[in-house]
Amino acid sequence: MSYTEGRRPIVVGVDPDPQKRVALAWGADEADRRRLPLLLVHAQGEPVPGYRPLQGRPSWEGWKDELHTSGDRTLKEAVSFVEARHPRLEVSGLLAEGRPDWVLGEQARQAAQVVIGSWHLSSARERFGSSAVALPLVAHAPCPVVVVPEPEHLTQQPAYFVVGVDGSPHAASAVDFAFEEAAMRGALLRALYVWRPPVLGVFDEYAALQECRRMLSETVAGRTAAHPEVELRHDVVKGHPVEVLTEAAEHALGLVVGSRGLGGFGGMMLGSVSQGVLHHARCPVLVVPRSDGD
Repeated sequence: MSYTEGRRPIVVGVDPDPQKRVALAWGADEADRRRLPLLLVHAQGEPVPGYRPLQGRPSWEGWKDELHTSGDRTLKEAVSFVEARHPRLEVSGLLAEGRPDWVLGEQARQAAQVVIGSWHLSSARERFGSSAVALPLVAHAPCPVVVVPEPEHLTQQPAYFVVGVDGSPHAASAVDFAFEEAAMRGALLRALYVWRPPVLGVFDEYAALQECRRMLSETVAGRTAAHPEVELRHDVVKGHPVEVLTEAAEHALGLVVGSRGLGGFGGMMLGSVSQGVLHHARCPVLVVPRSDGD
């Protein structure tokens, strides 16, 4: 399926469990806000060892037929859910064979965003669960990836977004995206530069914090002119980046971070921070890659 320039779809990975609809609703609402088409993708991986469909008769073809039938049903139910929520939204479905992370990664090449769900699975289950999809997808997708927790978290009024800043080009792209989201939602935006003191201490902490404030100011400079309707609050905070950002975004509409970067997080790559917040944040996490223009 091809899309004209400027009409790249919001892609949503559809879970077969009809109770897991928070990510689907988030993606549908986002497509409606941005006036973009919505593409629902259900990926079917390989059968697990010992799988015996059709009354115990092992059959690759039988497995495919059975899985395709259930996959078609999953997509039809998801499309119906979206159409009831946004009757005028352009929505389509795609049933694909392959690992979910690979299938969604391929669709990300022509997507405006990719949205998936997360159940914060235990480490023993993450290999086969949401993290096994989210981490490789976030690492390689050329578009923003949104990981939406299940069940839906409680937001706070006034509504707000949090964006992590570290002085890198990836952080600048994240700030741009965060301003867009806040503007569309009528929300305020908190831009946080988290400074983690070195293990052996620092000779001049005041100078280090001043440098952090300078980089934070430079990163957000000019964005308020483009989005005057967004109230911006920016702070430099000492602590561990993952802990500070997840705590600050506990009741946020979303936490926006770059996919990777260096600098203000005390030598930590922003990629490791984005992975950390994916595991711990209770709000939607929006991971933004560096744009071509940065």
